Order: sequence, then C-alpha cells, then structure tokens
Amino acid sequence: MSPSYDRQPKKRRLDTEDGDAMPNFRAPARFRPTEPREWTISIAVPTSIITNCVTREQRTTNVGCIARALSIFSVDEVVLYDDSPTDKRITNADPDAYTGDVDPLHFMEHLLTYLETPPFMRKVLFPIHPNLRSQGLLPNLEMPHHPHKDEWLPYREGMTLEAPPKGGKGTVVDIGMPSTVTINESIPPKTRVTLKMPEDSYGTPEPIHPTAPRTEAGYFWGYTVRKASSLSAVLTESPYEDGYDISIGTSERGLPLSKAFPSYDQASFNHLLIAFGGPRGLEYASMNDPQLGEMGIAGARTKELFDHWVNVLPNQGTRGIKTDEALLIALTGLRRLWESS
Repeated sequence: MSPSYDRQPKKRRLDTEDGDAMPNFRAPARFRPTEPREWTISIAVPTSIITNCVTREQRTTNVGCIARALSIFSVDEVVLYDDSPTDKRITNADPDAYTGDVDPLHFMEHLLTYLETPPFMRKVLFPIHPNLRSQGLLPNLEMPHHPHKDEWLPYREGMTLEAPPKGGKGTVVDIGMPSTVTINESIPPKTRVTLKMPEDSYGTPEPIHPTAPRTEAGYFWGYTVRKASSLSAVLTESPYEDGYDISIGTSERGLPLSKAFPSYDQASFNHLLIAFGGPRGLEYASMNDPQLGEMGIAGARTKELFDHWVNVLPNQGTRGIKTDEALLIALTGLRRLWESS
C-alpha cells in the first residue's frame, strides 16, 4: 500500500455499499485525540521468556500478557530478540508447523501480530495454524483501532475485499461495521489498509500511512513487531534513521528508578527503547551474542550498551520477577518520562 495519496476525494455523500448513510457515532471519551506525536516508545523482550514453559498453553498465555502490557501503555514497537546460545538454535524449523518449542522467535511474532490485528479481519489474514490452537487463552487488547461497532473514530483499519464496487471503480473495504465502504484507489483484495474517514457524511475514505493516526492526531494505533537475531541487533537494526536516542536496560543490578531519573520532568527524545532480559537477565543475552563477544562486552559490561541501567523494583519480595511482570512495573515507573498527565 502506498504510504499516502494526494488525490482529493470527490465531494459526495458517504454511503455504504448497502445504500445507507454511514452512522455518525461520537468517539468514545477514552480514545479522545491528544497532541500529534512523532516520538515513539519501543520495548525489547527475549525469546527465553517462553523457552522455560512446558506447555503450549503456558507459552500462549505468556505472549498474551506481553501483548496486553503493550496495549495498556501504548507501546509503538516491540522487538523480539533471540538470547539463546547460538549452537542451540534451530534454523530450519517449519513455519507451517507448531513453533513454540523449536522457533520461539517465530511463535512470539506470530501471536503478537495476530493480536495486534483487528479481530474482524483475523480469520482472513491468519489461516488456521497450530500456533493459534490455544488462541482462546489470548486476551482482548481493546486498542483504538479495535473499535466496537457503536464507536466512531476519524480513522479506521480496513481490509480490502474482492466484491466489485458500485460504479465499477475503486475498492470495497470492510471496516468492521455492519456495512462496507468504497475507496477510490484500486488495491488488491485481502490487504490491510488504514483509512482516514471524512469529517461529514460527504466524501470518501482516504488510504493513509499506518502511522498517520499517531502523527496527525496523537492516537495510539497499535504496535509493530520486529525480530532481532541478538541483543546487539536490537540496537543496530533500528527502523528509525538515527536509531534510539534514549536506551534503557533493566537489571536487578541497576540503579533504582528514583536515582536513575530523579527529576519528574519529561524526557526529551524522539525514539525511546526499554530492553528487558529473560530469567537470567540481559547479561545472559550479551553472553550469547557473537558481536558483543568480539567487543568484550558481557556480564557486568552489558550496561555499557545502554544510556541508563535501572532496577525497576528494588527490595522485591520474591527471588525473581518474570519478564511480563517486570514489563508492567517498569512501564508504570517510566511512563512519567513521556506522559505529562
């Protein structure tokens, strides 16, 4: 899909394919637009958070907890990285078979992408797969681009259909409402698109870049999923031109948040990254990273990779904190860096 379209839509009543005017619901209060933002929040989590799981159900539930945290805290990007020893990685796993126990990177990406997709289009975009056999255990994310049928937002996610449009031109799009809409552009069927809806009942929905709801109106519009082969690749393969200008590593050997960020002022950044380790921490990930090994970075030197090295919960009452728990704790404590309310 082209990132943007400069073509001006024809001024006409926004009718559905069934001939009825599109209902004009108000946006729900919890999803009111904020300020347009270019800045982003990214988190990195390792595959080892599921490698110690015994059953399919445990792996599915763990990934679901990660997805729920991403949606609650409006995280824009999740980076999945492999922290296992390189000689134990399976490189020829069948992507059409169950991969939770042989290729956790694929399994986690599959489930997180599935959960980010609006529910009404999942059946078409995600064929039956062994990884989704326990999908009933996955949570409902309730993100703004997963709206209910009685809610209306100025942006919608849609999926193009094969049905011929009225007049023979354009493309019919399912937007999760009782009726479909038609856009002027010709886009292949079964393509996910982001649409900007007209301000009144005249006009045509316009395909836009998937990040436009955030950059134009400040809406949280889901997360992207990126895979990285190692901890170093999390940092060096950033999709942003200048990378991450603030990086935070989490460790029980780090500084408490109150000392790492003593001021309650918002931080100034374009792209912020928070990296989490698995059961054995980020130090284990650096130990299994060939590139970092060549640089002599391992163990206590792992903190040199990050601008800040923090302990999200000093004096914890248990011997260990699971990554999905650390995610909620850390984002709660760090949210003040970017959220003023």
